[in-house]
Amino acid sequence: MNAQHIKTVPGRKTDVKDCEWICRLVEYGLVRPSFVPPCDIRQLRDLTRYRTETTRDRVRDVNRLAMFLEDAGIKLGSVIGDMTGRFARAMLDALVAGGRDPQALADLALGVCRARCPC
Repeated sequence: MNAQHIKTVPGRKTDVKDCEWICRLVEYGLVRPSFVPPCDIRQLRDLTRYRTETTRDRVRDVNRLAMFLEDAGIKLGSVIGDMTGRFARAMLDALVAGGRDPQALADLALGVCRARCPC
């Protein structure tokens, strides 16, 4: 049943008698059915929704990582633009492995990131 179409039909639609009236309208074919897309379009919509959801989850996790590092006093985001890039991952792996030497961590940066480093 198309909710937009039934909304334009005059009369109240809130109590039991009105529900029976709407049911009769549907039985007589006076209410246009809702649009149901073909199967391939539905699958494409599901895939796009899933992709959007996973992208949002990934961004949320990266932001959570950046906030966690900043709370710990590590301003990795100010030196490296991409928190999931190769150099950031190398620095994070070194931190997880127990590396605390700032010079050793700075040596993991290369290219543009190396130029930003004041060391």
